[in-house]
Amino acid sequence: MNKLDSSLAPFFSSPPIFHSQKMSSSISFLLLLHFVLLLMVLPITQSFVFPLDEGGDLIKKTCKKTPHYDLCVSTLQSNPQSSNTDVPGLAQIISDVLLAKATDTLDYIHGLLKQSPEAELQKALANCAELYIPVVKFSLPQAIDALTNGHFGFANYGISDAAKEGDACEKGFSGSTKSPLTDRNTLVDNLSGVAVAIINLLKGG
Repeated sequence: MNKLDSSLAPFFSSPPIFHSQKMSSSISFLLLLHFVLLLMVLPITQSFVFPLDEGGDLIKKTCKKTPHYDLCVSTLQSNPQSSNTDVPGLAQIISDVLLAKATDTLDYIHGLLKQSPEAELQKALANCAELYIPVVKFSLPQAIDALTNGHFGFANYGISDAAKEGDACEKGFSGSTKSPLTDRNTLVDNLSGVAVAIINLLKGG
């Protein structure tokens, strides 16, 4: 080996291997540190993205902003899905219940009409059927679809229509003709009020 080879020998021996091992250890340490920090931050991040409804707090807080707190709470708590949903989900549940109650009322009206009531009562019931049919077939289904797609203004319009038609039905009974639908019309009206109030929260109003 000549003098030049001898002078370069130290640069091609063990130090580069030692340096490579040191870099590998540093990279491993950084990866481990990154993993530990990720584990620490992830639960915090999840708590913002997926807020939990502990003890029905979301239901109570939401229902306090509606005109019928007890009805709101009892209706939502009777649905198992309400315990792990958000405010849009609560609005959806109330709206679905409203449609179910309006449909039940229409079926009840048809049942009464089949009993051939006296003329004044039959006239009032037939008027109620005409009022409830578009609510059940069009207004509420379209409102619920709008709610699902985030069109809150249109959703409120359709849901408010249910209350308006139920009120018109009730006013159709006059004089000695007592309404057999008072409780049902009142429930439709109150559920509509709850649904509109919750949707207004989504609108920010």
